[in-house]
Amino acid sequence: MNLVVLQFHPVITITDDQFFEFCQLNRDFRIECNPGGEIVLMPVTGSENDQRNFDIIGQLGVWTKQDGTGVGFASSGGFTLPNGAVRFPDAAWIKRERWEAIPAEKRKKFAPICPDFVIELRSESDGLAVLQDKMREYLDLSQIW
Repeated sequence: MNLVVLQFHPVITITDDQFFEFCQLNRDFRIECNPGGEIVLMPVTGSENDQRNFDIIGQLGVWTKQDGTGVGFASSGGFTLPNGAVRFPDAAWIKRERWEAIPAEKRKKFAPICPDFVIELRSESDGLAVLQDKMREYLDLSQIW
């Protein structure tokens, strides 16, 4: 299965809360939102890729606890980036002071922040260009902070 892109704008505008609820109702899908408001449905990755992701998250988790300067995240939390995109990196890390500056209520959904560090694993269904675009997006947006 390839990516499926659903276009709503300009006919329908989905709020951040509506997108969050849409994701909650469709937990069997990997869903992101592009800066232009397009909803992107991605295929699930399979057990082998998930095993690699588990190992990476474990390593990041150990380092995060030892280092103590930030907080780590797995792939299901999601972040609302400054350009309006909502992304779900396979693993992420944010400096503690940046994370704690976000109001607690905003942390309960897709926190409005670009992580300081992200990992995007490439599965067989991922196109290289799509992942490269995401990494460029993260790098460009990290310069805003």
